[in-house]
Amino acid sequence: MRTIWAALLVGCMAAGGARAETSEQRGKRVVNEALEALGGERFRGMQDRVESGRAYSFYREQLSGLSRATIYTRYLVRPEPPVARFMGLREREAFGKKQEDVILFTGDAGYELTFRGARPLPDTRLQQFRDGVLRNIFYIMRERLGEPGLVLDSRGADFYENRPVEIVDITDDDNQTVTVYFDQLTKLPTRQSYVRRDPITKDRIEEVTIFAKYRDSGGGVQWPHNIRRERNGEKIFEIFSDQVKINQGLKDDLFTLPANLKLLPKERPGL
Repeated sequence: MRTIWAALLVGCMAAGGARAETSEQRGKRVVNEALEALGGERFRGMQDRVESGRAYSFYREQLSGLSRATIYTRYLVRPEPPVARFMGLREREAFGKKQEDVILFTGDAGYELTFRGARPLPDTRLQQFRDGVLRNIFYIMRERLGEPGLVLDSRGADFYENRPVEIVDITDDDNQTVTVYFDQLTKLPTRQSYVRRDPITKDRIEEVTIFAKYRDSGGGVQWPHNIRRERNGEKIFEIFSDQVKINQGLKDDLFTLPANLKLLPKERPGL
C-alpha cells in the first residue's frame, strides 16, 4: 500500500508540475524534447545533407510531374551571439537521372540551370524560398533557437491523425509564426503550417508541410523520408527519399554559379 500511495503521490506531483508550466515554458520543453529526439547536438552539428528519391509535383490535386530528385543542402555557421532571421542555408535541387535540371539557391539569389544556361529566378520565388527556410522547423532547431525575439508558445495537446500531439507556435521578432505539431510518443515533428501573403494580390496563402517515415540518416540523426507540401489545402509536392545522408563534405562549388555558364534573362515575376 505504501508503494501504491507513493506512486500516486509522485504522479500527483508530476501533474501539478505540468500544470504549473507557463505556455512558453511548455513550448520550450516540447521543442527541446524534439531536438533531442532528432539527435540533439549531433543534429545541431549537421553540416550538410543529401536526400535522393522520387519527387512528385501536383496541380489542382492532379499529378503534373514525376522525376528522380537529389536535394543537396549545406548549413553555414551561424554568428554568435545569434542574429535574427540569419539565412544560413544553401540548397541545390537536381532533377532527372543525370541531374540535368537544377534549381540553385545561393542565399541572396536563385537560378534555374539547364543546358541553355542560368536563368535568375524571380524575386517572388526567391522570397518564397527564403520564407520557407526561415519557418521550417528543422532549420529553426538547427539555426534559430536562441535568436533575439524568438518565442516558443505552447497551444496545448490535441490529436492529429489519431495520434496525440503537442502544438507549439514559434514566432520571431518580425511577428512571423509557424505552428508545429509534435508527436507526443516519438517527440518528432509531424506537421507544420504558416500563412503568407501573395506579394501581388495580398491574398492569404497557407503553406503546410507533413513529415513522416523518420529514419536514422547516419550518426544518430533522424530525418523524415516522406515529406509532403500543401498549399491552401491542395497537395503541390511530395518526395519519397530512399536515401538520406549527412555530413558528406559538400563543397562550395556545388552551391555557386559556374563562371562559364551563360546568364539568361530573368524569369517573369510569379509564384
